Amino acid sequence: MVPDTAESLDLLARYERIDLADLMAQAEALTFAGHGVRVTYSRKVFIPLTQLCRDVCHYCTFATTPANVATAYLSRDEVLAIARAGAAAGCREALFTLGDQPERRYAAARDALAALGHDTTLSYLAEMAQVVLGETGLLPHLNPGLVGDADYSMLRPHSASMGIMLESSSERLCAKGGPHYGSPDKVPAARLASIEAAGRARVPFTTGLLIGIGETRLERIEALLAIRDLHARYGHIQEVIVQNFRAKPGTRMANLAEPSLDEHLWTIAVSRLILGPEMTIQAPPNLHAPEELDALIRAGVNDWGGVSPVTPDHVNPEAPWPHLDMLDQQTAAAGRVLKQRLAIGPRHALAAVEWTDAAITPLVLRAIDGVGLPKDEDGWSAGHGDDLPVLRAAASTAEIGAILARAAKGDRLPEADIARLFEAEGQDFDGIVALADRLRQAAVGETVTFAVNRNINYTNICLYKCGFCAFSKGSTKAMRGPAYRIDFDEIGRRAAEAVERGATEVCLQGGIHPEYDGNTYLGVLAAVKAAAPGIHIHAFSPLEVTHGARTLGLSLEDFLGRLKAAGLSTLPGTAAEILDPEIRAIICPDKVSADEWLEVMRTAHGIGLRSTATIMFGHVEGYRHWARHLERVRALQEETGGFTEFVPLPFVHMEAPIWRKGRARSGPSYREAVLMHAVARIVLHPVVRNIQVSWVKMGTEGARAILRAGANDLGGTLMDESITRAAGGVNGQEFGPAEMQVLGASIGRPVRQRTTLYDRVPDSPAIDGVRV
Repeated sequence: MVPDTAESLDLLARYERIDLADLMAQAEALTFAGHGVRVTYSRKVFIPLTQLCRDVCHYCTFATTPANVATAYLSRDEVLAIARAGAAAGCREALFTLGDQPERRYAAARDALAALGHDTTLSYLAEMAQVVLGETGLLPHLNPGLVGDADYSMLRPHSASMGIMLESSSERLCAKGGPHYGSPDKVPAARLASIEAAGRARVPFTTGLLIGIGETRLERIEALLAIRDLHARYGHIQEVIVQNFRAKPGTRMANLAEPSLDEHLWTIAVSRLILGPEMTIQAPPNLHAPEELDALIRAGVNDWGGVSPVTPDHVNPEAPWPHLDMLDQQTAAAGRVLKQRLAIGPRHALAAVEWTDAAITPLVLRAIDGVGLPKDEDGWSAGHGDDLPVLRAAASTAEIGAILARAAKGDRLPEADIARLFEAEGQDFDGIVALADRLRQAAVGETVTFAVNRNINYTNICLYKCGFCAFSKGSTKAMRGPAYRIDFDEIGRRAAEAVERGATEVCLQGGIHPEYDGNTYLGVLAAVKAAAPGIHIHAFSPLEVTHGARTLGLSLEDFLGRLKAAGLSTLPGTAAEILDPEIRAIICPDKVSADEWLEVMRTAHGIGLRSTATIMFGHVEGYRHWARHLERVRALQEETGGFTEFVPLPFVHMEAPIWRKGRARSGPSYREAVLMHAVARIVLHPVVRNIQVSWVKMGTEGARAILRAGANDLGGTLMDESITRAAGGVNGQEFGPAEMQVLGASIGRPVRQRTTLYDRVPDSPAIDGVRV
């Protein structure tokens, strides 16, 4: 299982020819490419379930004998006391540390297990992990030692991740006189087999090296290649720890020289170069002086591992955890931003449906953002009315600076660059916002626009099963309000009332009622035209258009032509969600495809019907999907010129069926919501002039911030907003001209009423006492 020695020798020769500073520079560049300025840590508690172990590693002070412990195993109450203290201190992870199969060595362990109702340590571990998960919500990470396929099956339902340190792949260290002599669980082949079994079991896994215990540089490279190859086969390695040996009094290796800082830096840098930019490389911060942490980051570290505000490092009790404020300061001094993570690493958290048990998946997905890190670090949710968070400071990076420079010159950004912009933190974030605001000023000037309109959602009964929709009834389990259907007379009455209140537009959309066909939509238009002849009719999503055309046996062009002749003025760009088949297969498998949505818009633009374009983001998709969506919108706009505006719609999760089932994230973070508007301005400039912020989704404070981040339009006053309200939004059903004026004035920008097509409203009347 260990890679061919020739490759190891070749890599050793290559890396030893490179000066350490240059080696670290190469590693740091890869780290930036894979992780940007983020350095993560897990706020956790350590639960030493048992300190008994059948192994006798010559450097270990964690393992002991029955004579030196009060009890062989922590009791249920002791485990829960530690976990509850951690939960109260803001921890998210419960790290179970334990010796390896002590019942195979000690009668005291066997007797204690029998009294607890178990035959094995692993069985008791499974029970305690289940208890901690169920009663505290902390995500268990298990270090169970050597385990096989059946053991992983037993433990996986109660844990978010597991791990075992490979330490070394050198059989030599197991020989007499070596640090692993007399420790059957440290045989490299057995540990590699256990790591491989974790891959088969789809367990997010932590492993790593312990350097300075007598191994050579060549043997370290061999171990790294073994880890690399297992990860290439299964994709399960979430992080690799590069830990430096610390000599401990009372052990056989108490007088062994510890590895130098340079030796540790060399090994970290080589680990990054071998394992690549995406791998998380960890070094424990408590095993170095604070002033050395900067060098660890420069060498390729992007994670500090678990840091506990409650419990000590039971494996290295002589080395207390750094205070989190100090760790934050040292990380910032290195030009990075410290971010909390879960027990499951970001890459695997984003794919939690695949990598975790059904009981764990909702806890992971509901907690994270589009990077895979805890979203509620900023405490904000779309539609929720929360105060805006203060975003963390961090230095800028050359990579994002170069992307922005290309964008500022007018270069077309590729998908990878667009996706990278969504990862921005600190000064990179500020740079994106500043460029978006400059492009907004160049495209449309300082004026903030809005339309006076009314929403008429004529039915919430729908044949489709979109997982994100809490508005529809009949095919989902949404619980907010009864099913309804508004008749043509009521639609006309509401349109006429809208005109009386100063509206220039009615926006009409609804569910796909089983009794609706193309004639229904023509009837809706007739009702509005009869009651309000001069009003602009902005109506019918591409799903409704497709449904209407199909039910009448017409082509898209013929049906859209009929709609236009009947009074349709423009189309809303809803039903786009994410224009990628991978995501639509999850959130709306029976809806129009991405290509069908684009074809409806292409056809509408071709006959002179303009439309908006939207994105609904923050549920199950990733940044590459956001980038792809923006590229597709830009490509169609360059072809047709028919989009009037782009409207980002943050996912409002509270009542969404897919969220309630635990299969989606809890909407975007505030950072992501701002970036969506700013990056959209950058990517779509200059072909889409108008970027709209939804006050319904973002709230007043959020809308104010985004008007400084590339947006120039506040959308419509709405009068009867119902779709976001059905999803649990609390930002109101109407935002009138007076509120629009106040909002614009608060950022020193003029505000003007517009038509749906962004023309000035001639001699606009005073509405609610405000002339606009």
